[in-house]
Amino acid sequence: MGLARKYKDLKIKVEKLLEVMAQLRNPEGGCPWDVQQSFATIAPYTIEEAYEVADAIEREHLEDLCDELGDLLFQVVFHAQMAKEAGAFTFDDVVAGIVAKMIRRHPHVFDPQGGLTGGAEAVVGAWEEHKKAERAAKAREGGLLGDVPRGLPALKRAAKLTKRAATVGFDWPEVSQVLAKLEEELGELREEMAGAGDPAEADAARERTADELGDVLFVLANLARHLRVDPEDALHRSNAKFVRRFGYIEGVLAARGQRLEEVDLATMDALWDEAKERLG
Repeated sequence: MGLARKYKDLKIKVEKLLEVMAQLRNPEGGCPWDVQQSFATIAPYTIEEAYEVADAIEREHLEDLCDELGDLLFQVVFHAQMAKEAGAFTFDDVVAGIVAKMIRRHPHVFDPQGGLTGGAEAVVGAWEEHKKAERAAKAREGGLLGDVPRGLPALKRAAKLTKRAATVGFDWPEVSQVLAKLEEELGELREEMAGAGDPAEADAARERTADELGDVLFVLANLARHLRVDPEDALHRSNAKFVRRFGYIEGVLAARGQRLEEVDLATMDALWDEAKERLG
């Protein structure tokens, strides 16, 4: 009886959330801003909310995590409401779809006759096999790379693209070959930079330089995959390291009664080296 009551309460809360969203999107009496939105305009907010969830987790702040998860859920409801208005699908379809997918990908849990042995590694292997079968079906529609989300951060998407291509053998077998390709791309970038002196060619040169820099970043993402490192996480760590060390510079200067604008680069470089020694 207690469990049934909990499900009923949850259903009431979800239905209330859907009602709130529908009212916000109602052209008559709704919110003018919400009514004007589309999938494309809301997508950046969805990505932003996902990052705020990750930030709360990193800070180990569970109260904020609860709040951010609510914001992320609201994004799901927002997209579902717009899809309902377009006659494409509903929130119920979203829930039914993910329930079916999770059951399908976890036969070792939901199929008593098809138990899986071998622990977590075997589970990951089975999961990948299920995903591979699903991707094969999608590949017939949009190609092998067609379902790699375009909205992912560029470095993460690059790693996923190369990982997917590697499943059919399109990959360098050795890390040394990736490093050689990186050197090649750096050489091409240097060439473009060296030839960018003509003012009349400035815009075209900038475009070519951007292309070559993009190639360098793409190969770096591929290198990260070969090294079993998440490039997005690696850059995230470096960002945090930079903020930490730069904060040290600011703190030391403030203790001296100085501001960043009042000291030269050599002074800041010396403090940067000090920060590396003290903070890592």
